[in-house]
Amino acid sequence: MNQLPSELASTGPATVILPPRQTLPVVFASPHSGRHYPQDLIERARIGAFELRASEDAFVDQLFNAAPKLGAPLLSATFPRAYVDVNRAAMELDPRMFDGKLPEDSDINSMRALSGLGSIPRVVSGGVEIYKTRLPAEEALSRIETFYRPYHTALQKLIAQTRATFGYCILIDCHSMPGDSYDSAKNRVDLVLGDCYGSSCHPSLTRFVDDCFRDMGFAPAHNDPYAGGYCTRHYGRPQEHVHSLQIELSRALYMDETTISPHRGFDVLRDQMTDLISRFHDLDGTLL
Repeated sequence: MNQLPSELASTGPATVILPPRQTLPVVFASPHSGRHYPQDLIERARIGAFELRASEDAFVDQLFNAAPKLGAPLLSATFPRAYVDVNRAAMELDPRMFDGKLPEDSDINSMRALSGLGSIPRVVSGGVEIYKTRLPAEEALSRIETFYRPYHTALQKLIAQTRATFGYCILIDCHSMPGDSYDSAKNRVDLVLGDCYGSSCHPSLTRFVDDCFRDMGFAPAHNDPYAGGYCTRHYGRPQEHVHSLQIELSRALYMDETTISPHRGFDVLRDQMTDLISRFHDLDGTLL
């Protein structure tokens, strides 16, 4: 695929689809499936359309699009991860990619920023450089205000409303991973549940989702190779009745990674995710 995907009319920073009535204490979020590539990114990039999409969790929002019909809100970023990554702390910035002084509260020493994978990424997956030249420091702040903060404001609102309604909230952070992903023991993995090693949610939630997937024939890995990103860690506060779990799905299950297009497995996996969402009606929330 040599062209970037065409977009619907709405190109705001985030799309929130609410159910007619929220009947589940769950918020589904897809922070990396955005497909609206801003023109300034395209013009500044040293790489082509296909390479720009290397970091995109393509079609993940569509895999979970039954959530509103089943009683849960669905939040999706519309902008691409290569432009702004909301699954990082806002000020995780790589100073090597900017001209000018960054704010004093910038976290320029985080491992993610130093690897080029801060909130304004310097590289896409595989470590490929995105830009021809450095960006003005003011550009980082503008993107954070225009894209990053509206996404998190929307997510915070959904979490607060859900907790107020049900007494607790579950955040399911939805992601995809390369089809050739392996755990630390060199076993290929198709599905990973990340709960930040038990700190971002009550263990009963992880067990419940694990059981759901095992009933579908999956053998989920736990926290290896993905334990949970910024959103899972930041919002997962079980002591405050907010439980966050990250789900990573292998792209090989539903798409051709050489063309970035769904294959016949897409409908199967979407039906399975619909089943997962529906089964949250059976969750015993008294443990949370």
